[in-house]
Amino acid sequence: MSELLRRRATLLLPAALALAASPGRGRAQAAPAASPLRVMRSPGCGCCEGWANHVRAAGFAVEMSDTPDLDAARRAAGVPEDLAGCHTGLTADGRFVVEGHVPAFALRRFLDAPGAWRGIAVPEMPVGSPGMEMPGVAPRPYTVFAFAADGRREPFVRARGDRPA
Repeated sequence: MSELLRRRATLLLPAALALAASPGRGRAQAAPAASPLRVMRSPGCGCCEGWANHVRAAGFAVEMSDTPDLDAARRAAGVPEDLAGCHTGLTADGRFVVEGHVPAFALRRFLDAPGAWRGIAVPEMPVGSPGMEMPGVAPRPYTVFAFAADGRREPFVRARGDRPA
């Protein structure tokens, strides 16, 4: 080994060892814990349970409750009327709203960086969205919207089934 290479190795070895020993370096880090969701649905709605199973499989804790007046709950949560979906969820701390059949990948992306948005919504009940799967019918593309407390909204992500479109 040349003298130059020996000097470089001597200088770089401590830095390489420190980097390797630092937390999170050289190994996979666990995904951040998902926020528990309190979800309100119309009594007995089966597609809501299908959606809940989808987000549970992605690591979210979901507490489902039947709500006789879902429209009132939705208004109280600040969901714009034209973004209404099938069920309304709130993060455990009440900061964020999850409306309708939002796929888990979009929910995680939103909760990781919500910006100034109040919530995220999939209006209506798109065929093929999580909980709305139909045997023999291909999922249709749909838009997941982010919305603010003042009613502003914008497309957040496009999806098809439970994946980005």
